[in-house]
Amino acid sequence: MRLLRGIGPPVVFGVAFLAVWELVVRAFDLKPFVLPAPTSIWSAFTERFSDVVDKTLLTGSNALVGLIFGVVFGVVVSFVMMRFRLLDQIVTPLAVALNAVPIVVLVPVLNNMLFGTTSQVPRRLMVTLIVFFVVLVNVSKGLRQVDQTHMELMKSYAASPTEILRKVRIPNALPYLFTALKISAPLAVITAFVSEYFGGPQNGLANAVTNSLNGSKDVTWAYVIGASTLGLTFYLISIALESAAEKVNRSA
Repeated sequence: MRLLRGIGPPVVFGVAFLAVWELVVRAFDLKPFVLPAPTSIWSAFTERFSDVVDKTLLTGSNALVGLIFGVVFGVVVSFVMMRFRLLDQIVTPLAVALNAVPIVVLVPVLNNMLFGTTSQVPRRLMVTLIVFFVVLVNVSKGLRQVDQTHMELMKSYAASPTEILRKVRIPNALPYLFTALKISAPLAVITAFVSEYFGGPQNGLANAVTNSLNGSKDVTWAYVIGASTLGLTFYLISIALESAAEKVNRSA
């Protein structure tokens, strides 16, 4: 019943939304190039299922690699910045500047100057940079915005900086980390998807969407289903990791 209460409302809303969509298309006789009906999109999706899966996995692998590296680097640099305040003043503006560089500029530069047009590395690096900034900002805030009462209590026990870090700062930063992860998970998919428009191998979801625009729009929306499913999967995994961490924390 608890699971049903959790997934019931979104499922009902989704079904109602698709039903209204279908009715609007049929009632107003909208042409497929304007807005295809959900039933037509589903037919195109089932017909091209294997191709959609292949391209989704390729784009998803770029997003996943970039997400993992972005999270790891963001957490590590957050700890270093907490320890060395001077480094904080240097790294934070640099991270902001890098995050402000548009994808349309950075990906072609990486393709042409460093890795070549057949490499997936520039797309993964772009995802890493985007995720890194989100994680860096949130985890750094969690490590520093600690309740002063807890800090004074630990100091009264003559706790070492390592003990304060392990028992106060890290537990306080965990909610910030999972907040960053929930933001970064779909953002990684979006970045990997958009990066495919600006060079590199033409074998991902974005390229499939672009190529299908000249034909049936049902096929275009079929690839959009793949991208949406990918983003939703990443987000649900981040929620599952947060729930698992909370259970471990309660049991400990």
